[in-house]
Amino acid sequence: MDSSGALSIKSAEGFITPLGPTSPAARRKLDSVDDLFSRLRQGDRGALSRAITLVESSKASDQVLASDLLDRTLSVTGQSIRVGITGSPGVGKSTMIEALGMYVVGQGSRIAVLTVDPSSPSTHGSILGDKSRMAQLSVHPNAYIRPSPSGGRLGGVANQTREAIQLCEAAGFDVIFVETVGVGQSEIEVRGMVDCFLLLALAGAGDELQGIKRGIMEMADVIALTKADGDNRVRAEVAAGQLERALMLLPPDPQGRRASVILCSAIEQTGIENLWTSVRKYIEEDRISGRFDWRRGRQAVSWMEELVHQSLIEAWMRREDVQSAIASLSAAVHDAQTTPRRAAQQLLSLVDK
Repeated sequence: MDSSGALSIKSAEGFITPLGPTSPAARRKLDSVDDLFSRLRQGDRGALSRAITLVESSKASDQVLASDLLDRTLSVTGQSIRVGITGSPGVGKSTMIEALGMYVVGQGSRIAVLTVDPSSPSTHGSILGDKSRMAQLSVHPNAYIRPSPSGGRLGGVANQTREAIQLCEAAGFDVIFVETVGVGQSEIEVRGMVDCFLLLALAGAGDELQGIKRGIMEMADVIALTKADGDNRVRAEVAAGQLERALMLLPPDPQGRRASVILCSAIEQTGIENLWTSVRKYIEEDRISGRFDWRRGRQAVSWMEELVHQSLIEAWMRREDVQSAIASLSAAVHDAQTTPRRAAQQLLSLVDK
């Protein structure tokens, strides 16, 4: 959307084509799934945000509409580059994503950034402040940033991140970044929904070697040592050499590759082009080998299986006999009258009923 309020999409030649001014009332009026899909295909950012909100909703009626919408998008999705990005707090994820994102849009692509903020365990709220940390990218006409709460979900991503990716593709974004919560080394779920997994690490903070013992470092396809500038440049160069040698201790991927290590600085704008080239090279090699299509298919099947598991558990938990048993057994566990293991066994015995 430009400053006049007109919607726009990028043509095949790379130019921005105005779609005409849209009033606030018109942007709010999404009367049907067909209307929402039509606006989505036109690059309407309001429609995209509305569509993501729809798939994130837990209301049964919204879930029916969300399924219909996703069915319509199936034939126009799947052509983007999907990149998962993670790293521990302080590594500069938002700063690096903005620098990389600005480079990508400068190459003529349209980029969507899906960020996940941790939810409070007490209030269940999230700050959702990623847009403010990506000031340049958030106002670029060829970029879209959507923060979502984790909802307490483990794995570093939100429940409907996969479907948000699909909707962004339907809206014409050809590069999708998925930024995880960034709280530790267990955030590997994002690897099951992207084409390349980028790990950001900070030289001198222990990140360059700490994860080598297994876990997230083993899942990374490309590793970027951030803040390789000023006095930290020498430390970063030493850390890169140590990391490359340490990675040799890990088994290669099915293509015989090990993660490439890139030095970069968002402040000095160095290493950004090299980083994106490494990501593109990794994905292109997978396309040539056929692993790209195989991985996408496997990811879709895994998502189906996860949805089945979630739905079965939710349906089971809504049963009156299960709710009654949970209440009584929770009290018994709380008062040390039975063990959590024995209580769980009793609850699971209700499955056959």
